[in-house]
Amino acid sequence: MRHLMIRMLFALALLWGGAFSAVADPLIGKFLGNLEIGTLVPGASSLGPVRDDGLVPALKGTETVGWIFLTSDFVPTTGYSGKPIHVAAGISADAILTGAQLLKHSEPIVLVGIPEAEIRAVIQHYTGFDLRGVSGPRDPEELEIVSGATVTIMVIDDSILRAGVKAARALGLDGFAAPEARGPMREIDRDAGQVADWQKLAGNGALRRLTLDVATINSDFAALGDTRTVKNAELGPETDPYVDIWTAVVSQPAIGRSLLGDAGWQKISARLEPGDEAIAVLGAGRWSFKGSGYVRGGIFDRFQLIQGDMSVRFHDRNQSRIVQVAADGAPDLTEMDLFVVPADAGFDPAAPFRLQFLVSRAVGPIEKVFLTYDLGYELPEAYTRTIAPAPAAETQPDVTDADARDALWQRIWQTKRLQVIVLATALALLSGIFFFQGFATRNARHFAILRNAYLVFTLVFVGWIANAQLSVVNILAVVNALFSEFDWNTFLMDPLIFILWFAVAAALLFWARGAYCGWLCPFGALQELSNKIARRFRVPQVTLPWGLHERLWAVKYIIFLGLFGMSLYSLELAERFAEVEPFKTAIILKFARPLPYVLIALAFLLPGLFIERFYCRYVCPLGGGLAIPARMHMFRWLKRYKECGNPCQLCATDCPVDAIHPTGEINPNECISCLNCQVLYQDHARCPVVIKTDKRRAKDAVSTAALAAHAERPNLGHPNQLSHAK
Repeated sequence: MRHLMIRMLFALALLWGGAFSAVADPLIGKFLGNLEIGTLVPGASSLGPVRDDGLVPALKGTETVGWIFLTSDFVPTTGYSGKPIHVAAGISADAILTGAQLLKHSEPIVLVGIPEAEIRAVIQHYTGFDLRGVSGPRDPEELEIVSGATVTIMVIDDSILRAGVKAARALGLDGFAAPEARGPMREIDRDAGQVADWQKLAGNGALRRLTLDVATINSDFAALGDTRTVKNAELGPETDPYVDIWTAVVSQPAIGRSLLGDAGWQKISARLEPGDEAIAVLGAGRWSFKGSGYVRGGIFDRFQLIQGDMSVRFHDRNQSRIVQVAADGAPDLTEMDLFVVPADAGFDPAAPFRLQFLVSRAVGPIEKVFLTYDLGYELPEAYTRTIAPAPAAETQPDVTDADARDALWQRIWQTKRLQVIVLATALALLSGIFFFQGFATRNARHFAILRNAYLVFTLVFVGWIANAQLSVVNILAVVNALFSEFDWNTFLMDPLIFILWFAVAAALLFWARGAYCGWLCPFGALQELSNKIARRFRVPQVTLPWGLHERLWAVKYIIFLGLFGMSLYSLELAERFAEVEPFKTAIILKFARPLPYVLIALAFLLPGLFIERFYCRYVCPLGGGLAIPARMHMFRWLKRYKECGNPCQLCATDCPVDAIHPTGEINPNECISCLNCQVLYQDHARCPVVIKTDKRRAKDAVSTAALAAHAERPNLGHPNQLSHAK
């Protein structure tokens, strides 16, 4: 038993994920009856036989119009629950995702907090995604994130795209087939060409154009079959250019000098590092290729550069404005920008590439539909030269699944580094408070300010901003993972939750459960702060009889053991009953839930106005679950006098959660480490022991002073002796 408790305590450090391996029978065979064929591959009405690699032909009559695959057949899809998230997706012959469907999952955040419809809506956005633009894990700002379900969305995105790429390779689709033997190759010639005007550049192919008029755009959106697109059709003359984009490789000196002028070319050439290239993107139509996304998030989300399996999305650091086009005969342009392609992107300016543009149309207050258009480009031969073919390179192995998962969680940590730093600083401060609690609690007023400020930080930053509220569901998932296959890297995908669990594991050994429950739990902070406000408004406080109070302690342990027993039978069932925790309603979703859930949360908060931390004391299964391994804590940090409990009862009656027995001992299972008793321990105005000690010391000081004063007087002898001497 002790060994099992240790494993639970250090679960984050001990969990290991079983390596993903192919199975003889593809998993998709178990879900064939659940597939929405026409949604996954539009136009398909039936399925062909399941291939050995897990791909299923989607048929229209006898014609194959696409294929369907299950992400779990190609890559690990382990979610935050420790179980796979099964998603089916369709793929076309040109490597476009034609649809996606969530089949099965066990994600706790979705089961008890966020409507599954929101996750399904995110998955539908992968329809039309070009897999040839996948070059690695995407940044979180590129995803349709659902508040409170960041980890789940990141896992789904990673699994759909990586599985899609593997499926495209298995099918040998365009851009994913094995490379053929190549003859002589071409490279950019920096010395070729001369300065030319706009017409000549457009004529020889140095400038390429994509133009779509209003009629074409309206027709293309109408073809999607959504009647709302017609209601929101673009107005104006149908022949007006809606999309009108030009592009050119301006890192080729002759083209660059033609478009930018000598001064502009010198400026950009000085900016380019070795291996960097630059392209110009120029717009003249109604539609903006820049949009406003780069202002908010620093990324140009309306277009990307695609070359083979490589894609580049540009950030604001890669962009600079072109003030004026130097080439004679240039049309009126409303947008003129230059974008640097960094050397590490692997871009070859002499090879064909394309710019893919994402055009959207609003069909609701916050809903949009999308179309993609490509502007192909190939540097004219006049600006290139032939080189001898390079020796055939050895085929590089694909990135392993483990490497891909590592890259995913590392990118998440990078994007949340500021939050990680803030939380780590807060944990360091809390450790200092505990290790030097005698100094921290020396002044009651200063400590009260410190504690209240920390509780506000926990509620606002840890809870409402970072959504780092731990849950009993996490404990159940960890314990379940000890007996099943689990990829521990999934925990790393939520940095703040990972750090908090690591801190809790360490704190359980040093200070029992109180370090988390009393300082780091956002819902606990909400309870305590709301009770303090209630006291300010003179809301009467209720003190339960000790016998009833002590028996009510057991309720939270009963709830925890009930949930734990359910999890052994069905983790999904236990996660649904874990709704007894109002954390997701009050903290993660900030009460933005259906009314029944809000009423449940308020029902747990309302008694806390009369009984401080009512939920923590009697109901919280997370507190009960943490209290069990906390019995192993190795230190006794809270100082006590031998008079505590007999006869003095001040600390017991003043304890915010009544965790001190009438006999004086502190119950570590119930203590929230608020350090109130340590403030009293050295309070010279309230603690009877300190007051008694102060009085004794004052009396001793007076006696000592009297003796010292007497010793300093001149020795005049006895009065009788003086009379006798006279």
